[in-house]
Amino acid sequence: MVQIKKPFEAVVAEHGDTVLRVCRVVVGFHDADDAWSETFISAMRAYPQLPADANVEAWLVTIAHRKAIDIIRSRQRHALPVAEVPERSSVSGIPDARDRDLWDLVSALPDKQRQAVAYHYLVGLPFAEVAEVIGGTPEAARKAASDGIRRLRGGYIGGGLGG
Repeated sequence: MVQIKKPFEAVVAEHGDTVLRVCRVVVGFHDADDAWSETFISAMRAYPQLPADANVEAWLVTIAHRKAIDIIRSRQRHALPVAEVPERSSVSGIPDARDRDLWDLVSALPDKQRQAVAYHYLVGLPFAEVAEVIGGTPEAARKAASDGIRRLRGGYIGGGLGG
């Protein structure tokens, strides 16, 4: 059976919010829009060669992860203070006030735990694909997610991240 790929615009519409959430988890709210844009520019160039039966969401999450890491690396090389923070153009993926404490706890997790939790529980990737995105084995990804959830449960109920 021959599968026909969706137009790229449909891919952006279908997976744009997921990619934005991933970018926000990895680089924070201020750089997420840049990571999102870089993700879809890169994806648009590679999309014609993507097999029709590929897992598009996992492919995009992998690209988003790599673009976000690129931004983190460039941020470490260049500090560019700004006089004013630009207004946010999107509310997609921005936590409600009632979720702000949880988002603060998630952002305080170590990188591997935060990414494993986000990619598995927020995006819904299986641990094998999480491992491909963040590096390591599926078992290590499962452990990182488990450790992150344990820390979140302790911090959210107990009022801090603890050990």
